[in-house]
Amino acid sequence: MRVLGVDPGLTRCGVGVVEGVVGRPPTMLGVGVVRTPAELDVAERLVLIERGLEEWLDAHRPESVAVERVFSQHNVRTVMGTAQASAVAMLCAARRGLPVALHTPSEVKAAVTGSGQADKAQVGAMVTRLLRLSAPPRPADAADALALAICHIWRSPAQRRFAAARARAAGRPSTAVTPPKGSAHT
Repeated sequence: MRVLGVDPGLTRCGVGVVEGVVGRPPTMLGVGVVRTPAELDVAERLVLIERGLEEWLDAHRPESVAVERVFSQHNVRTVMGTAQASAVAMLCAARRGLPVALHTPSEVKAAVTGSGQADKAQVGAMVTRLLRLSAPPRPADAADALALAICHIWRSPAQRRFAAARARAAGRPSTAVTPPKGSAHT
């Protein structure tokens, strides 16, 4: 599975592409940050984020996109910018028919470090170790994007099974996507 992880933000939107399957070490295919100047109007900044994300989608052709779920913060201005950048990422993926998964920061931290309370340095250290990198990706937004992608790779098989089980229990047909036989997803 190839996943584009997006750590949304108006000034720095972290992006990272990871390929892998559960039970095998993941591989980083790319990491970076889409930056926008603070002096631009928010609408112009969102267009720059969209262009940057589209370039990443074109270059890496992920099978899914994992975006950090926006959570409440005390700074409304920050949370609004994060939510707007998150929406751009979801829109770019949806235009291409790519599934989008939202993961909370604590889910991501728990997936890569074993603790939902891990700090940024611990997440960066584990991303470095898991992807066999020589140094943690900088800035932290880039490492967070890779952590999102790793989290999604590791959690998505279980999430599909849970969704299918819930659908069966409710008497509805499953909406979970089943990968073709012989693909890297099985």
